[in-house]
Amino acid sequence: MNEEFDYDLTPSQWEALKALRTPQSKLPRMSRYTIDGLIALGLADINGDTPAITAKGRKVLIRGSSLLLQDLAA
Repeated sequence: MNEEFDYDLTPSQWEALKALRTPQSKLPRMSRYTIDGLIALGLADINGDTPAITAKGRKVLIRGSSLLLQDLAA
């Protein structure tokens, strides 16, 4: 089965997803609304009190990074 990893994320959601790759102690403040949206999509979850990127979120970020670069080049 082929999973689709194309999501129409807002710029703030992309930024939050990228920020979630960093160690939890260095996470910047993020909008709860943005994090809740990522959680609803299964791209992030809450680990204790801190949001964390999921495996699905990592795949979306990797796939989306190349798409974002294509948009910038156009």
